[in-house]
Amino acid sequence: MTKFETRNPATDEVIGTYLAMSADDVAVSVRAARAAAGAWRAAGFAGRRAALLRWNAHLAAHDRDLIELMRLENGKPEADCRLELLLTCEHLRWAARNAHRVLRTRRVRTGLVLANHHARVDHLPYGVVGVIGPWNYPILTPMGSIAYALAAGNTVVFKPSELTPALGVRLAETFAAANPDLPPGVFTTVTGLAETGAALCAAGVDKIAFTGSAATARRVMATCAETLTPVVVECGGKDAAIVAPDADLAAAARAVAWGATANAGQTCAGVERVYVVAGVRDAFLTQLRRVLADVRPGSDAGAAYGPMTLSRQSEVVRRHVDDALARGGSALLGGPESVRPRYIDPIVLVDVPEDSAAVREETFGPTMTVRTVADVDEAVALANGTAYGLGAAVFSRAHGERIAARLDAGMVSVNAVLSFAAIPALPFGGSGDSGFGRVHGAAGLREFARPRSVAIRRVGLPWVNAARYRPAPGTSTVLRCLIRLRHAAGGHGAGES
Repeated sequence: MTKFETRNPATDEVIGTYLAMSADDVAVSVRAARAAAGAWRAAGFAGRRAALLRWNAHLAAHDRDLIELMRLENGKPEADCRLELLLTCEHLRWAARNAHRVLRTRRVRTGLVLANHHARVDHLPYGVVGVIGPWNYPILTPMGSIAYALAAGNTVVFKPSELTPALGVRLAETFAAANPDLPPGVFTTVTGLAETGAALCAAGVDKIAFTGSAATARRVMATCAETLTPVVVECGGKDAAIVAPDADLAAAARAVAWGATANAGQTCAGVERVYVVAGVRDAFLTQLRRVLADVRPGSDAGAAYGPMTLSRQSEVVRRHVDDALARGGSALLGGPESVRPRYIDPIVLVDVPEDSAAVREETFGPTMTVRTVADVDEAVALANGTAYGLGAAVFSRAHGERIAARLDAGMVSVNAVLSFAAIPALPFGGSGDSGFGRVHGAAGLREFARPRSVAIRRVGLPWVNAARYRPAPGTSTVLRCLIRLRHAAGGHGAGES
């Protein structure tokens, strides 16, 4: 059996050894999930709600264990770990409590033509959902798919990142511990490298939810295309923040600084590009420098953020910084010397050309570019000028919502950063190289359910029935009258419904 090691990103010490599961191993887990699907679906919304809320309570009660695992595998500070666990529990609770409201059977109007029918829409679970999770938010991000898929009535097989398998295994263990009477297979975890994820995509699951890079997403989609397995994909971003002339500059600087460097900048919807209107540029940069002056990474209690969880990402950051400076940008804070083994100090690059790697490609490190623009119109045009379409932020006292409405992003925060991710009712996702589909909120629940339409003819109500051979005499005349009455007047005909 092939095994792999996991290491503490802050010390490089080995912290665990896990099985790199083969396609056969994955198939066993998928079969178990398939066997448990009937019972989980039969539990109904009420039964699933109770089970998920028990799991939520168990996670909260065993927070110390989860926090320690997150610190060891991911490297982030304790406060960041606690915030991630809190938001994880918020999403799990919301999915459990709202699944029935969102997915219950609904009656719909039939319209005048089929007034002798009843009609309804059911929402059915897919069956078995495979979830492939990332390492940067190792419980929050996958829970955006796991919780919503389970609440919708699916069983789930979860493949965590090879950098954070202990947390993935622990999630499945805590679900079973909180629900000992449920059959095995409702929620299971498989561990391994890329080959294990590929095996999950090819294992006959009914849907895949993937979070990761656009390059890996394309490989996932290619594998799923072989079996027409539907996918929901959340990839990276190159999120922009716009600082308008009427922004609260101190508040904007605090938010942007955190949005760019928290979690060592390893946030798909974190701030990577800032567009600030010329009139407030110098004052904003002064505030930004002040906020970041004492921000430093480390593994001690005083550190603002931790190490680069994926060590090779540091080379991407170094390449982007070198390219930006070589192309005429300047460093307000930090520079190539800020990229150290395991840790990267905050880096702020000013007026970097738009065609540089630091502006066009996802950096995924504690850096940002700040460009001076003539006005908000230019800021909006540049913010939208990217292959990504995940999140954005706007800072303006009076015009924030109007500016937000012009941005081609799946999510926008006004006078804040990343707040949309902390509101469970809001859908999360993007477009372009940021992926497609949505998790979180009602849209996230519907992502894991198939609509089924049902039309029922009511017996005894006289009406035209043209859906048969040799219809009743006069049917054609009645149809002609209906067309004229309802549609010839430009949609203002009689009997509107």
